[in-house]
Amino acid sequence: MAIEIKDLTQLKSMRKAGLVVAETLKIIKESASQGMSTLDLNQIAIENLAKHGAKSSFLGYHGFPAVICASVNEEVVHGIPNKRKLTSGDVLSIDFGAIVENWHGDAAISFGIGEVDPADQKLMDVCEESLWRGIAAGQKGAKLTDISFAIESYVNSQGKYGILREYGGHGIGSAMHQEPHILNFGPAGNGPKLTIGMALAIEPMITRGNEKTKVLGDDWTVVAHDSSNGAHFEHTYTIAPDGKIFVLTAEDGGKQKLGLLGVETSDLL
Repeated sequence: MAIEIKDLTQLKSMRKAGLVVAETLKIIKESASQGMSTLDLNQIAIENLAKHGAKSSFLGYHGFPAVICASVNEEVVHGIPNKRKLTSGDVLSIDFGAIVENWHGDAAISFGIGEVDPADQKLMDVCEESLWRGIAAGQKGAKLTDISFAIESYVNSQGKYGILREYGGHGIGSAMHQEPHILNFGPAGNGPKLTIGMALAIEPMITRGNEKTKVLGDDWTVVAHDSSNGAHFEHTYTIAPDGKIFVLTAEDGGKQKLGLLGVETSDLL
């Protein structure tokens, strides 16, 4: 299947969806505290979607029953919100998608509740930085797996972490999941050349142990096989019509983080 190419008008709709995603994740992070449940956080997301007249990318997707994925500790991705109370030291990953004007935005963050083990904080910091390294590598003219190689190289340079094999990033636009699939590991220089109008969701997923995972009986929650804690970060970005990168789900379009990596962002969106 061909990779969907968007024009500026369509990318502006994706930016609207991306800003709803960014705001919602920010509110959830600011609200999450000991004693709250992930169902409480799901409700926050429901209310913010309604406030903006946006729809959920996740609710009903292959039967998924919520508007956020909420994964705690050894749950790396795709956790279903439930009544479990958050406690100090928990590592929480929230994945969220919104639809505005029939276009999708998708992003994820990981953060700690209360006092977090420094090794868990490093896990999250490494995962987040690898995301930005991946986006920075995905400029116009690059090959798709340049992103994969950048993520893997950075993660491996920071210590011994497990990079999930079965899950990765994806194309995004008029549907949440589109071609191409984007691995978080592998050699550079392979796959299609990245061009103006592509939109990609980049999402490294790593654990403090090895890369092996299993899916729980709910058919959704992906946990580390060795029960080590995991982290997950994601942003949706595009190559804008001026040939520059723009992160659709970052409040500032990625200007600050990418600027630190020597990458100039577009001002068209």
